[in-house]
Amino acid sequence: MTQVTEHGGGVWSLRVPIPDNPLGHTLVHVLDTDRGPVLVDTGWDDPASWSELNDGLGALGLGVGDVHGVVITHHHPDHHGLSGRVREESGAWIAMHAADTAVVRRTRESDPGTWLDYLARKLAAAGAPEEHLAPLRAARSGGRMRTLPGLGAALPDREIVPGELLDLAGRRLRAVWTPGHTPGHVCLHLEEQHPAGLPGHGRLFSGDHLLPGISPHIGLYEDPDDATVTDPLGDYLDSLERIGRLGVAEVLPAHQHAFPDAAGRVRELLDHHEDRLTGLLALLTTPLTPWQLAERMEWNRPWDRIPYGSRNIAVSEAEAHIRRLVKLGRAEAVTGTEPVTYVAV
Repeated sequence: MTQVTEHGGGVWSLRVPIPDNPLGHTLVHVLDTDRGPVLVDTGWDDPASWSELNDGLGALGLGVGDVHGVVITHHHPDHHGLSGRVREESGAWIAMHAADTAVVRRTRESDPGTWLDYLARKLAAAGAPEEHLAPLRAARSGGRMRTLPGLGAALPDREIVPGELLDLAGRRLRAVWTPGHTPGHVCLHLEEQHPAGLPGHGRLFSGDHLLPGISPHIGLYEDPDDATVTDPLGDYLDSLERIGRLGVAEVLPAHQHAFPDAAGRVRELLDHHEDRLTGLLALLTTPLTPWQLAERMEWNRPWDRIPYGSRNIAVSEAEAHIRRLVKLGRAEAVTGTEPVTYVAV
């Protein structure tokens, strides 16, 4: 049975499943406007997800064809995946921050083999063992390449400009740029009195930036053609503080459930990341590659039980933490090592 939650004031959330994922579902939010319903995110491009999205809208007396527009918090396929089908059915406009639109465009234009070559080089530079690299090389040479996720998503036709109100008739929805989880992640501040009268300044559609019980993945921003040394963890921590200052009455995230006290949750996440950085410094008393650091970091399961693809994500997160420590002057690369090792200073 489709689960639809009414949040009051012309806002609902629909539980749209994510196949084979422990998160379970994406909360797609429906925002009533004077020109028709607008979706915040769409869900994963999968037949069961599409069916649930349709059923959820039907429970509200709507159809996909009624959708006026779609606002995407970030480009990941559990948020942006169904946007192409929504546009086909409704002609809706699709809005996204320019940095994530660039990722969508690059994904659509990329040959999977080019991506596999880049990933193999990147993992080798991080110190991945040959047994981990071998499947990538075999897939490249043998033609057993999966289609990159997200190819069914629409190329956005509107840009979300940070700080500006979106063009939504009868609503005040302001974009807040919150890079970290992705380079173009945005939260959306509904600058309207809370319908239940809760104290605070409106409500926040937080995407994956601020979740009640999860710290989102913070890895490296992937662009094979850009050698810029980014600091996504630093971006995320700065963005958290920005959100904490908004003083919203309630957070409407894309996973789990709505919750109050955004500022309290921000403090918890800031403390969590400071504790984690301190713990990594203890590990880096001995020089380690990013792969070796990832093996020793605390995850939600032992390293030997982490699936192949998730190990790539874990190494990316380890690298993001190393970059943060290097930028803070708390760690440095060891000269002359290959793959490069890092040590606390």
